[in-house]
Amino acid sequence: MTQPLTRPDGSAIRALVVDDEEMLADMLRMALRSEGWETRVAHDGQTALKLARETPPDVVVLDIMMPGLDGLTVLRRLREAGNDCPVLLLTAKDAVEDRVAGLTAGGDDYVTKPFSLEEVMARLRGLVRRSMRAAGDEGPIVRVGDLTLDEESYEVERAGHPIQLTPTEFELLRFLMRNPKRVLSREQILDRVWSYDFGGRAAVVELYISYLRKKLDAHGPGMIHTVRGVGYSIRPASP
Repeated sequence: MTQPLTRPDGSAIRALVVDDEEMLADMLRMALRSEGWETRVAHDGQTALKLARETPPDVVVLDIMMPGLDGLTVLRRLREAGNDCPVLLLTAKDAVEDRVAGLTAGGDDYVTKPFSLEEVMARLRGLVRRSMRAAGDEGPIVRVGDLTLDEESYEVERAGHPIQLTPTEFELLRFLMRNPKRVLSREQILDRVWSYDFGGRAAVVELYISYLRKKLDAHGPGMIHTVRGVGYSIRPASP
């Protein structure tokens, strides 16, 4: 049996579910509680913000399409208030613009309705694990093997060698490094780094991956790996 996820102090993960569909929200609450997570539910945006102020959550499941205060507004207000916990967005099946807008506003991942509870739980576990690892880092430094990235100074080094990157290269590398060993699809990279859908023109991703590889590989073994037909991942170089 796998060890349940907990906060660093051993207490239960705190989750907040925000969805105006009461049956769906209750289903998510039961699934999260079965994981041992402390779960609160809000059916509107104002209540969600109130609950988040009272007890800051470790992770949020947030529906984008809600009457009144919609999900994107809730997300922006959470970020403006300094809450940087991971947010999993729930979107309509074909609402590409909503997905892009949500990721641009500070969302971390999304699933489309209808979805399976297994998929939602897998995404949430991944978000929480990465968030806990990031919280353990000192300051804004992201590390993968001998590669470091400073999110405040925009400096990148590998094995002590500074690496000059363009803004787009930096954002692509940051996305990869914030998800170490995870295979990221071209669609996810386009949505997150370029903030809109290129209509399937995956060549732009391949081009920038090649730029990054050239600069990183100049100071050590390859770190960015291609999973054919799936996407790309970054991992520490083999000794």
